[in-house]
Amino acid sequence: MVPSVRFSPASRSLFDEPLAIAVQGLGPRQQVTLRTSLWDEMGELFQACARYQAGDDGGLDLVRCPALPGGSFSGLEPMGLLWALQPQKPFRRLVKRDVQTPFLLQLEVFEGHGEPPGRLLAQAQHERAFLRDGVRRVPVREGRIWATLFLPPGNGPFPGIIDLYGAGGGLPEYRACLLANYGFAVLALAFYGYEDLPKEMKEFHLEYFEEAVNYMLQHTQVKGPGIGLLGISKGGDLCISMASFLKGITATALINGSVANVGAVLRYKDITIPPLGVNAKHIKVNKSGIADIVDALNNPLEGPDHQSFIPLEKAECRFLFIVGQDDRNWKSEFFAVEGSKRLQAHGKEKPEIVCYPGAGHYIEPPFFPMCAASMHVLVGKPVVWGGEPKAHCEAQIDAWQQIQAFFRKHLTGKPSGTSNKL
Repeated sequence: MVPSVRFSPASRSLFDEPLAIAVQGLGPRQQVTLRTSLWDEMGELFQACARYQAGDDGGLDLVRCPALPGGSFSGLEPMGLLWALQPQKPFRRLVKRDVQTPFLLQLEVFEGHGEPPGRLLAQAQHERAFLRDGVRRVPVREGRIWATLFLPPGNGPFPGIIDLYGAGGGLPEYRACLLANYGFAVLALAFYGYEDLPKEMKEFHLEYFEEAVNYMLQHTQVKGPGIGLLGISKGGDLCISMASFLKGITATALINGSVANVGAVLRYKDITIPPLGVNAKHIKVNKSGIADIVDALNNPLEGPDHQSFIPLEKAECRFLFIVGQDDRNWKSEFFAVEGSKRLQAHGKEKPEIVCYPGAGHYIEPPFFPMCAASMHVLVGKPVVWGGEPKAHCEAQIDAWQQIQAFFRKHLTGKPSGTSNKL
């Protein structure tokens, strides 16, 4: 038999779905190296490899066969060849820029466990897509807002969510798009570094975000009476500010967010919240020039910095804090705990806090490889984000389910676990 690769689903799957990988037609107990390659839209190459031994029948199924030591990972890891992908150039993070096209994953099977690998025995390609069939992508230029709305198949109305990314700016759509695949109307919202929006993070006006909230509340395809907010990093504290001052928000989920306003002045009507102070002396730089900034921010409980603490007790919504306990960007767990104390001190319901040991800052949708270090726009050099690849991957899978269950519960009134689809 000629060796061949078998994927399930066969040719195309959604990026956040598991992918089964098997090789057939090998020799009994034959040693092989499997290598995955993926190019992003900027031409950056990400690769992972693992060493395996076929079974007595010449078959190799990654669900049942553990990877042997010496590759990107070892042990029983059916999805290891995806979550262990690493950039061939340092400080690159895998993101999807155009959700309308899939990533192309290439898998090669090589003879033996040598370096460099032996003879090529088999290869195959698989598409990892972002848009489920029937999901509509609608560019939004309404008033001042720049955004993209993703609407699920069907007649609606659907529970609505506004999705915010962090200090990188621009208009990332991939998380909003993947979330819409599960029955949510999701608005990916740009807030700086895009089109005619501010080029730098100096000052934000909450009125801009209020326009986006009103757009969603008035949309015929969005189910009321309130909407959800989802934010990571800087997007997290913006979501808390929105929930604290704006009407119509029912549920707010934060991924490694801050309860203090960070990085820019925030204004709303006659209210001004200054950014949390930074002490550059607390930044540690290693021999490779990579910065550890986890201690750089001041404590928002002390001195004048308490003015940057967002008054989240004003919010009329439920909160979910997703926390990577190895976040090196800032002290996400501390922020979540202090936010919880503040809410309870004001008679508000205790938020849900879900902590993940071994997870770093960038908790993305499932199967995005962990980014250990990359350029930080505000710091001006590469920083470590924290995390251990396997634990981080597992956190991403669980957090994705937690986020969907949270929004399903508070935006539809349906308990989680009743159905995967709304």
